[in-house]
Amino acid sequence: QVRLVESGGGLVQPGESLRLSCVASGSIFSIPTMAWYRQTPGNQREFVARTVTPASTFYADSVEGRFTISRDNSQNTVYLQMNSLKPEDTAVYFCNAIAQWQPVAPPTNYWGQGIQVTVSS
Repeated sequence: QVRLVESGGGLVQPGESLRLSCVASGSIFSIPTMAWYRQTPGNQREFVARTVTPASTFYADSVEGRFTISRDNSQNTVYLQMNSLKPEDTAVYFCNAIAQWQPVAPPTNYWGQGIQVTVSS
């Protein structure tokens, strides 16, 4: 099993920045993909950003140019640097990982518990 724990959320004003972190722990052989999603009340969880080893990154159009995803493979950690935040970025942000706990195990999808980000003046 892989456990994902997010940190770094909070309340900021429009135009400010936040950096989210997500640490993966447990039985880990490899984590080919780590990503961030977000969800607002009454809506489906939506894709924000993804990093795929060795170094590919993908972003939702709504955050392209403002958010940056990165990872520290030595620490099994993924980051989401969020700049120029807008009120519409307000959501619960979820860390996602597709991981293998051993070489022959199938890739499995894991989710963190979510962390609140609120952008408001």
